[in-house]
Amino acid sequence: MNGLPGKISAKGDLIVAVGVVAILIVMTVPMPPFLLDLLLTLNISLALTVLLVSMYTARPLEFSTFPSLLLVLTLFRLSLNVASTRLILGDAYAGRVIQAFGSFVVKGNYALGLVIFLILVLINFVVITRGAGRIAEVAARFTLDAMPGKQMSIDADLNAGLIDEREARRRREEIAREADFYGAMDGASKFVRGDAIAGLIITAID
Repeated sequence: MNGLPGKISAKGDLIVAVGVVAILIVMTVPMPPFLLDLLLTLNISLALTVLLVSMYTARPLEFSTFPSLLLVLTLFRLSLNVASTRLILGDAYAGRVIQAFGSFVVKGNYALGLVIFLILVLINFVVITRGAGRIAEVAARFTLDAMPGKQMSIDADLNAGLIDEREARRRREEIAREADFYGAMDGASKFVRGDAIAGLIITAID
């Protein structure tokens, strides 16, 4: 695995460990607004980076840590929601980033802001989250259903002398990793759907 996806996958365990520690700190420790601004900017940057890397990845297994990374980023976003809610309810101010985004969306017209918010909620929950979850579920199901046929094809090539034992073992391991990847993506998509519901409830509280 070459390039940025391979480097991220090689250090996936370290990224997940650091991410979990950061999430626990953000959830439990009250933070000043300027630090929340910094973390929100970091969250947006990380999300864009993961989006670009996933778009330019030729094969899913080149970015095998994507499901774990998606879970960590989702938890990080939830922790930022908790931190911003604490500041909004306690100090009525959650930093410049949230204020700027709210001013940009509302533009002084709260009725317009409410309509745009409802549209964004529908797009996020109904279209993106549910659609992505369905795609991940179907991909995992088809991958698992295709495994016996792929295994039989490898055995047939091995018996015919088209490949050696080492190549057959490599292909079997790749099939197993592919099944694990799509199974993890199916679970991650359900987690993201729960995050969308939690984000909606937190926004309503704010």
